[in-house]
Amino acid sequence: MHLFSRSHAAGFAVAALACVLASPGAVLAQAQTQTGAALAAPAPLVRIRGTIVYADQRSMIVKDRGGEVVSLARAVDMPVSEVYRIKLADIKQGSYIGTAALPQADGTQKALEVVMFPEDARGTAEGHRPWDLQPESTMTNATVADLAAAPTSVRGGQRLRLSYKGGEKTVIVPPDVPVVTFRPGTESLLVPGAKVLVNAQEKNGTPTALRVLVGSNGYAPPM
Repeated sequence: MHLFSRSHAAGFAVAALACVLASPGAVLAQAQTQTGAALAAPAPLVRIRGTIVYADQRSMIVKDRGGEVVSLARAVDMPVSEVYRIKLADIKQGSYIGTAALPQADGTQKALEVVMFPEDARGTAEGHRPWDLQPESTMTNATVADLAAAPTSVRGGQRLRLSYKGGEKTVIVPPDVPVVTFRPGTESLLVPGAKVLVNAQEKNGTPTALRVLVGSNGYAPPM
């Protein structure tokens, strides 16, 4: 199987682990050609959302959500995390969360998904930044300063005031938005058909999976 099933020219911007506009294969292939730049700076981090085609102890093949097939080596210490659903009611004042959202005309953010971080991951990538889940989407990783019922137009949802170093955002979470958390996973999760989110980077000329988040019981990580 070829390393990438297709390639095309596309720009990209990196914010935290967000890679915007370019397909995973195109960005990783582009990174391979940047030999001089690679010596000066690390290759960009790429997020690949898709389905496992094949996995063993040394490699993975993932079909991304756009249909591209990407072959990856595996970092020796690549962690696997299991993503599973929880209830919106599980988010409390003081919870540390990440939420992909779309900016609204009134200045609020409308959540597309919410991740509640385990306590030992509190503070991860704190702040507000562009994201690549959808066009124009953002990511806010922050502490829930307070919460209340969403406006009546979003019956059953929540209104979260999120506080992070240097600012805050108000996020409206509709009741049907996926709410998840994660825990350490095992190799047994890496089977064909499993839905994954892979953080990858070109290492020594080879596209390499650095971390994999796997949805439990066929669930697709919403991030």
